[in-house]
Amino acid sequence: MGAAAETAKGMVEAQARELSTWTRTIFDFGETAWREYRSAAWYVERLRAEGFSVEEGSGGMPTAFCAHWTHRAGSNAKGPTIGMYAEYDGIPGNCQDAATMERPRPGLSVHAGGHTDPHSGLGIGSLGGLLATKAAMERHGIAGTLRFTGEPAEKVRGSKSIHAAKGYYDGLAGVISFHPFYMLPLCNTVRWDTHCGAAYSMIYRFICVAPEKWGATGETPIPQSHSAIRAPGAGEALALMQINARAVRDSMLSHQGGWSISEAVLTSGQATADNQPALLAEIQYMIRVPTLDMAEQAVATLDRVAEAAALMTGCRFERHWVSKSRPGLANHAMAELCWRAMQEVGAPRWSESAKAIAREIQVNGGGEATDDPFIPECTRLIDPREAEAVLRRDLPPSQTHSTSDDYTDMAWHAPLCRFYVARPALRAPDGFSYPAWVMNALGGIPETIDPMVTTAAKIVSLTALRLLEDEKARDHAQAEFVQRTGGGIGGTEWIAPLCDYEPPTHFRWPEYVTTPRGTDWWIPTFPEPRRELVS
Repeated sequence: MGAAAETAKGMVEAQARELSTWTRTIFDFGETAWREYRSAAWYVERLRAEGFSVEEGSGGMPTAFCAHWTHRAGSNAKGPTIGMYAEYDGIPGNCQDAATMERPRPGLSVHAGGHTDPHSGLGIGSLGGLLATKAAMERHGIAGTLRFTGEPAEKVRGSKSIHAAKGYYDGLAGVISFHPFYMLPLCNTVRWDTHCGAAYSMIYRFICVAPEKWGATGETPIPQSHSAIRAPGAGEALALMQINARAVRDSMLSHQGGWSISEAVLTSGQATADNQPALLAEIQYMIRVPTLDMAEQAVATLDRVAEAAALMTGCRFERHWVSKSRPGLANHAMAELCWRAMQEVGAPRWSESAKAIAREIQVNGGGEATDDPFIPECTRLIDPREAEAVLRRDLPPSQTHSTSDDYTDMAWHAPLCRFYVARPALRAPDGFSYPAWVMNALGGIPETIDPMVTTAAKIVSLTALRLLEDEKARDHAQAEFVQRTGGGIGGTEWIAPLCDYEPPTHFRWPEYVTTPRGTDWWIPTFPEPRRELVS
């Protein structure tokens, strides 16, 4: 290990307490897709305090940013540019306090947003690596530029396809992508061949513009009567869309290739019922598929279902894009480089106090306390080729990609490595699963999540420094990128950005709101309803 790497590791250790506080700060914000106002503002302020120039609202996204810092060595050479990034969005309905029992964060209900992966640790792990790299560059005279992007709305695959189309990943010598472990065997390892696949997400909007004309003859308006006939309206259109999309789901795509389609209702009518039909309803779909052709076929089917639902209910429909992200592109040279950094750092380790907290959670989660409460994979490294072999056991040979994540868009603009560090996961008896709040809580308690954050920060910084210092390593990764894309950017095998839409930030995404009643989740916190006993 070189002197710069030792400096970077020392910087992470010296800053561990601050990284812990920062992780908890983003965790407690608990903001969700496209509405991460406090989280983005926190990053912008922190980065500027560290000497970075920061563009707020990058790519036309209010909660995105792009930060730069350059160090010129004695020759005044600019050096290569290395890309890293933060994510900081959570998921609605997962509001969990950083506590050993099931309870929402103070003053909120479980319906509010919360971090599940957790992106709170993802972003701060990457930020810690960024700052450690900067410190080592300054101390050892290493020339180069660090680019750090803020990536909102990852849970709906939102920002990276937009950033990619608008040039924010251009000119990078390499991209370092970290994510907390979320499935085996991708724990304390680096992705090798099988990267994440494509993801298309869209909102279908149903609009009922003239419900009074549904049963009218000629131009005679329907009398204003509670018993008068009216168009079913947008609410019924949404219901038909939801039901019929599920009815034809098995016929959308081949029963091969590992794909999924999920939906969420964004808007449905208004809050007060009357005999008026709903004039507006919106439903969002997320399609996760290995290939772009599969995504296009699924969208064509959903379009037909939406058209039929609109015709049946006196509505018109619109389709609005949320995301079009490309499948990933492997780079073995980058994976090897990151793997060597991971071997130098090692797997995370948890203290006895962290284990005591985990045992308490085991009991409160309905299980039994164990001497070693964490699964053994949390403290082991797995060679990327071994992880690849395990991952491929459940995939047909023809399937080249699995699940989805929008880091894949970055991989078409520069050599990229994607690595995973263990977050704490609890041992459980055979046939028993802990409730979801358990993982969410472990992601917020400093003693249990900090080892992941500091370990990731060290791996990020050591990987970045190797790219900055080793021209041959950079050239090797770039040569592979050129070969896999059939000539680099614009090559015969290169997939261009798919984003042909504006950032979908104006929709009614779930968020925190402030009213004369105070600040709360958009679904107000309410007391537990009284439960009547039935004898």
